[in-house]
Amino acid sequence: MEAKIKEALDKIRPFLQNDGGDVEFVEYKDNIVKVKLQGHCAGCPGARMTLQGVIGRILMESYPEIKGVEAVEF
Repeated sequence: MEAKIKEALDKIRPFLQNDGGDVEFVEYKDNIVKVKLQGHCAGCPGARMTLQGVIGRILMESYPEIKGVEAVEF
């Protein structure tokens, strides 16, 4: 499943990079995907919408077993 998630994130990545951001896969556990938003996406006021409205929607529509997407910070 991790490979499929990473592949989907690679397709989303250009959209984020156009705005100076990026996304990094962290883990997939208990049907939850954890990612780290980077660059402008990390501190952007629209980060929550990007996470749920774009990344989450695409991943959950592509793979129904995914129940949610969360951002983590290091």
